[in-house]
Amino acid sequence: MDFEKRYRILLVDDSELNRSILSDILGEEFEIIEACDGLEAVSYLEQHSAEVSIMLLDMVMPTMDGMAVLDVMNKKHWIDDVPVVVISADHQPENVEKAYRLGATDFIFRPFDSYIVYRRVVNTIMLYSKQKRLEELVTDQVYERSKNNRMLISVLSHIVEFRNGESGAHCLNINTITEKLLTTLIAKTNAYNISRADIPIICTASSLHDIGKIAIPETILNKPGRLTDEEFAIMKTHSMEGAKMLNAVPLGGEEPLIKRAYEIARWHHERFDGRGYPDGLTGDRIPIAAQVVSIADVYDALTSERCYKAAYSHEKALEMIMNGECGQFNPLLLECLQEIAPSLKEDLGKETALFEQTNKDLKNITSELFSNPDLAGSNRSLQLLESEREKFRFFWDKTNEVFFEYYAESSVLSFSHGAAYLVDGGSMIVDPLKPGFFDDRLNAIVALELDKAMSLTSYEYTDFKSEVEWNGAMFRIEGKTVWDFDDDEPVLTSLYGRAYRAEKVGADIYDN
Repeated sequence: MDFEKRYRILLVDDSELNRSILSDILGEEFEIIEACDGLEAVSYLEQHSAEVSIMLLDMVMPTMDGMAVLDVMNKKHWIDDVPVVVISADHQPENVEKAYRLGATDFIFRPFDSYIVYRRVVNTIMLYSKQKRLEELVTDQVYERSKNNRMLISVLSHIVEFRNGESGAHCLNINTITEKLLTTLIAKTNAYNISRADIPIICTASSLHDIGKIAIPETILNKPGRLTDEEFAIMKTHSMEGAKMLNAVPLGGEEPLIKRAYEIARWHHERFDGRGYPDGLTGDRIPIAAQVVSIADVYDALTSERCYKAAYSHEKALEMIMNGECGQFNPLLLECLQEIAPSLKEDLGKETALFEQTNKDLKNITSELFSNPDLAGSNRSLQLLESEREKFRFFWDKTNEVFFEYYAESSVLSFSHGAAYLVDGGSMIVDPLKPGFFDDRLNAIVALELDKAMSLTSYEYTDFKSEVEWNGAMFRIEGKTVWDFDDDEPVLTSLYGRAYRAEKVGADIYDN
């Protein structure tokens, strides 16, 4: 199998002989990077984790052993993207169990068979490649779905800012600060049960932190001087008003975005010592999303000009927050703020410049939203499209027909789960075109037909059909190939199709 050294293997072992043996086994087809101990491996991952396809890790090493490396990879979240195959002479069950618990993908005992090492490395890389491709497809779908949500939320937050006399970039700044604080926080601790997937949701929800200000009279919102006690009491109601609005969203309680937006809108004025409002919550009784947005909101309010105050400098704003002049905050979040402070001013400047370029378009959209009733249909269309996608996934998994997909880059053939009774539970085959693989399952027979499909189709003619006998019955196999261009030459990238029982033997397989 020719990988053209597209994949990079990080070998971590204090024994030069062991590294040499593994390099001999894998070096012809993979790019090999060697590290003589755990510290060297961690140092390399700090700079190149995104480029590592797999790590082969020894357990017993001086300075930093394999368990310590796995622990660091968990804290830095590298383990999510870099599969680790442990190769060790340590057969103690408790150590094997601990390695798996820390995220190791596989465990190979010494002495080992060279072919076993090769196959496990190839299979792991291919499975991770397939997983990444599926993640990209899901991410694309989620992006298309959430892009419209973000646009509508941006329009709504823009309306709030307009009424409140704030700079148009306020919500954009809150987004940026929130994203940087959360990214730093999850690198420090797992205590708040926040994953990287939660960050975009919280950032989008942060745009609705002041949605309740829609209910506050403009005479109070934009008063140039100090508010009276009565006016301030009315101003403080915006947090509960916003929470009520979000709580009233139909089925909103089941949506993570609405849940986070509710927490943020209601509690982003709470303070760690209990002196905030509306509920006087203390410490980590305040949801972490609200805590993060609270700091972001205070920082941006300090550094922005308002109708009642001039803007403070970046340095002065940090000093005031750290000294407790704006209320007490979570000490761990203050540490995160100090860590992001050196780059924060520059990053916000870039975001502001981007906002100014798009602000005119956003104003036009805001105007159209109120003046053009036809726009209401666009959201319905998106919902219908998403409904059709859900239907497709349902039938993919429930039908008795065998649906399949093949991706040339990862060389993985996958099958619909509903066809398990026909394919003997085999929902995925890695490297299905390798000679000598095939057995008598239907999935293997489908794999055999892939070679025919690749040779009989082209960029211009993508359909393929065939008929095979299996287990005393005739099955039709039909599908399409997908092509792309590489150096102006068409290259097959994937194919998809279905296999189903033919109604009669010998039927014309090209009948519609």
